[in-house]
Amino acid sequence: MNTLVWSDTAAEIHQVVVGSMDNNVYVLRCRQSGDAVLIDAANEHDLLLELCQTLGVREVLETHGHWDHIQAVPALRDAGYSVHVTAQDAAMLPAYDEILADDSVITVGQLRLHNIHTPGHTPGSMCFKLEGAPILFSGDTLFPGGVGNTTFEGGNFDTILDSVESRLFKPLAADTIVLPGHGDRTSIGTESPHLQEWIDRGW
Repeated sequence: MNTLVWSDTAAEIHQVVVGSMDNNVYVLRCRQSGDAVLIDAANEHDLLLELCQTLGVREVLETHGHWDHIQAVPALRDAGYSVHVTAQDAAMLPAYDEILADDSVITVGQLRLHNIHTPGHTPGSMCFKLEGAPILFSGDTLFPGGVGNTTFEGGNFDTILDSVESRLFKPLAADTIVLPGHGDRTSIGTESPHLQEWIDRGW
């Protein structure tokens, strides 16, 4: 079911939960132009294609290349949607169209989405920060209660801790809403005080 999970005068964010891993798929839509992007073509491609057509999606942004986040990529590419992924994770996808670069900006109508490279869960994990709004799409880098799993191939616990501390906790405001790849939303202010606990427990 498509749920409107956040909006202001400029933007709206829709969410669906798909697949056996209960992946969150988000659509960020510019209210002025009607243009939109889909974040993580995870699964249930028929549902996602319908969502894309309904909400004016033009491009697909992948937070990282793990299998549960990319199952619908071939169907969306076949339907004409351009798929973006980082160079480090590109080989994990069956195919892609554009490379996401760190510190670059993706325009979505009048909106600007900033790419923040946060390696650790995968070498190419990327978060997306909405300019002028308290919104961060964190993929599997940051969740309520901790960082993403680093036991998979290419994962590194020290690296993800550094990514979260230096690229998310330090620069972003405490009221920034974190929309993760699975599960419930949280905020930077809720999670940042617990960094040392995560270091001490080792996951």
